[in-house]
Formats: sequence, C-alpha cells, structure tokens
Amino acid sequence: MKEITARQREILQFIKTFIETHRFPPTIREISERFTISVKGAYDHVKALEKKSFIRCNTNRSRSIEVLEKTQGDNELVVPVPVIGNVAAGKPLFAEENFDGVVRLPFDLVRKGKHFALHVRGDSMKDAGIMDGDIAVIRQQSTADNGDIVVAMVDDAVTLKRFYREKNRVRLKAENPAFPPIYTRNVRILGRLAHLIRSYE
Repeated sequence: MKEITARQREILQFIKTFIETHRFPPTIREISERFTISVKGAYDHVKALEKKSFIRCNTNRSRSIEVLEKTQGDNELVVPVPVIGNVAAGKPLFAEENFDGVVRLPFDLVRKGKHFALHVRGDSMKDAGIMDGDIAVIRQQSTADNGDIVVAMVDDAVTLKRFYREKNRVRLKAENPAFPPIYTRNVRILGRLAHLIRSYE
C-alpha cells in the first residue's frame, strides 16, 4: 500500500470520522467544504486515496466512499460493510436509524459492487441453510435471475426470499414449507445474497 500525503491523510481521517458519526460517507462537495478546497481538488484527493487502496468509491454516485482497512498482523484489506437492523415500514432501507454497526469482510469477498448486511430473523429460509440469527451479506442490485435469493421490498416490508418471475407477477418463495409464497406485481429488488455469516457462540 503506497504512502499518502499529509492532506490526503487528513481527508482520510475526515471520511472515517464522518462515517462513524453519520453512518454514511461524505460527498465530494462536503469534503471540499470541510477543507476549503475546490470540488475538483477534493475529487483528485479522493481518487488518489482510491488508487493507493485506502478507499473504494464510485464517483458517479453520491455517498459511495468505502474505507478499506488492514487487519492487524497481516496485509489483508478488509471492507466495513454496514449492517441494517430492523427496517420500519415506510422507512427507506438505508435510513440512518436502520444502521446497526458494521461487519468487516475481506476485500476479495466484496470486491465487486456495493454490499450491505441484514440480520436474519425467523426460519422461513432454513431449508436453504439460512438460519435465524445469521447475518446475510447482500450485493446491491436492482435485478435478479430466477432462483436467486434476494432481498426484496413488498408493500414497504423487506423480505429475504428466493425470486421467480412468472408471466404476470413475481413469486417470492420461502425455503420452508410452513411459509406460503408471496405473489406480487409490485416488488423492488434491493440486492442478491452474496455471503452468510454465522456465529456459534
């Protein structure tokens, strides 16, 4: 990992502090205002930090900066992935009050795309090996293929189910015969299951 300049280190610390305080990253404009520099200057510093593997970002989207960290004792990069807690009906998934900490995952596991994590509640997906208390790591995307396990929003409620597109509707299938499928024409895909985290303690 390449060394960074004093100003880049200040900006990196600002990004970390901002994320800890607000639970989401700053925009390029907020960085420029904090350091009284032009938006172009802030953008250049952010791109330099990304090139040196201190952060990862998508500058085509607002608030997409992710801080990359090193695990102690080795050179493995880890990415803090936000954990979404209990999502209230009517509230956006990424509303600040929904955030419930982070899980730190190896960079190689979340190299492609932006990810978030959800606490699994209940046993509707137990036959797919997804148990109550697991943490499901979700890759953000708005589309899905038949058979994918997705996080979907139906009538302001967020659910983790297997996705099937039928002729005039979508079927969201539980992996537990005790739970009937959800049939709907009004569904929004929020992401696809990428990884599961389980604690045995």
